[in-house]
Amino acid sequence: MEILLLIGRIIFGGYFMYSGYNHLANIQAMSGYAKFKGVPAPSLAVGGTGVILILGGASVVLGVLPVIGLLLVILFLVPTSLMMHNYWTISDPTERMGERVNFLKNLGLTGAALALMYGAASWPLSLL
Repeated sequence: MEILLLIGRIIFGGYFMYSGYNHLANIQAMSGYAKFKGVPAPSLAVGGTGVILILGGASVVLGVLPVIGLLLVILFLVPTSLMMHNYWTISDPTERMGERVNFLKNLGLTGAALALMYGAASWPLSLL
């Protein structure tokens, strides 16, 4: 079971590390979308969340301070879901559906992060 937890950590944390890299690599495009969604200081927000995602994801993959890493992931997911994927405010059916899918994906990822909190302070196969 330890190896399954490690594989899950690599997939879950790697997803957030890649997303963080994507935030930083595409900061201009993502900032434009964040501005459209009404996010204050969009470039700073996109860059900051990119760093949060990389740190949180790496923490989960490596098992280094995993509770803090999972909190960083949750700190990203909850406000992002509410601000960026607020499907309930969108009238266009296609756009609404896309935002609903992303909102529900983030809700599921938040649930997974919360579940991973169980025993995170003593995960096997961790660097610390």
